[in-house]
Amino acid sequence: MNSKTNEKINQVSEKTLVIGIDIAKRTHFACAVDDRGRVLQKSFAFTQSRNGFEVLYTRIIALKEEHLKQDVIVGFEPTGHYWMNLAAFLTDHGIPYVMVNPMHVNRSKELDDNLQTKNDKKDAVVIARLMRDGRFNYPRILEGIEAELRNGATLRSKIQEDINALQNRIIRWLDRFFPEFTMVFKSFGKMAYAVLEKTPLPIDIVGKAPEELLFLYRQVEGMKSPQLPKAKRLVEVAACSVGLTEGHVMARIEIATLLNQYRLLQSQLETLTDELIELARQTPDYEYLSSVPGIGDVTIIELLSEIGSFKQYKDPRQLIKLAGLTLRENSSGQHKGQKRISKRGRKRLRALLFRVMMPLILHNSAFKSLHEHYTTRADNPLRKKQSIVVLCGKLLKVLHALCTKHWMFDEQRMMDDFTSLQSAA
Repeated sequence: MNSKTNEKINQVSEKTLVIGIDIAKRTHFACAVDDRGRVLQKSFAFTQSRNGFEVLYTRIIALKEEHLKQDVIVGFEPTGHYWMNLAAFLTDHGIPYVMVNPMHVNRSKELDDNLQTKNDKKDAVVIARLMRDGRFNYPRILEGIEAELRNGATLRSKIQEDINALQNRIIRWLDRFFPEFTMVFKSFGKMAYAVLEKTPLPIDIVGKAPEELLFLYRQVEGMKSPQLPKAKRLVEVAACSVGLTEGHVMARIEIATLLNQYRLLQSQLETLTDELIELARQTPDYEYLSSVPGIGDVTIIELLSEIGSFKQYKDPRQLIKLAGLTLRENSSGQHKGQKRISKRGRKRLRALLFRVMMPLILHNSAFKSLHEHYTTRADNPLRKKQSIVVLCGKLLKVLHALCTKHWMFDEQRMMDDFTSLQSAA
């Protein structure tokens, strides 16, 4: 057991009242135990409201007086977003709270009765006893710019998901009414959307000269120079289209509606991104993160929204654990299991690191050299995906060093460090 766990256990003394709470959308359940796990108050319900929170607070004060407790600690699972209002209330009233891992709760609930039964009252007791054993974490409350970036990045992600969904609906519309469209436009650029706005159906194109089509498309805002070869190709494929020829009135309304929604969301995304970039530039980490070739403003926004300030982490291994990149191994006796990443961490952060690493390997000579070394070394060469995982951890270490030591990224320095490590090996 490490020293940090011992510190947590020592925090729960015989003078501490431990309150475990099972969080729900409307009705929570709380249970009180002492430092030995004995139940002092059976699970009771209180609502997600000001009156409900006051009921909890009154009960906590009464239990402290009744059982002669000087301190109190409250813990709960981070269930969705429903815990946030209660956490704010507890903070305002000076009551410390901690987080308990939901997986620990699921795996501990059979210890008392050897039953797989799950209910809110039982979970509250389990949470309280896990806290008694020091199995909890201290939450880091986001404030100021960090809170703004987290909320803004979440909203940006939702808008991007909606845009992707709209694009899928547009593709479905094309599959029905103009399946040959994708033979001309492999991706949806400005000209593709201009065509869908002015001539969405094959019958709108048949009989027109390519030059006539270009004249129509230039009338679309932002479309300055449509391509003549694509217009010629459109005329060719429209003449032999197998798209549906019935229901065209509603089909036009449908595609016009989809395009209007797309333009609105795209405009909102651009405005929001600009505001988030301005916020990110106000953080002390921005200058150092932006010095790394291949890491743009949007990536920095997502990094800061997931991690916060890099300076709040004493060791880069904390970041690796946060991203779920720590290695796990299943071995027993003479069996040596294969090592894999734990994936116990922020899924969005892990996905972001993988997305960032691909262009870094292609365009950043330092990371490219490291990738080649890991995949081609004579002793224990890594597969490409394994190398990318290792480099994601390496990137977190580099970014942590830049922000905590106030360095700008120096590709040559990283290459020199890599060369010296090779020589030592």
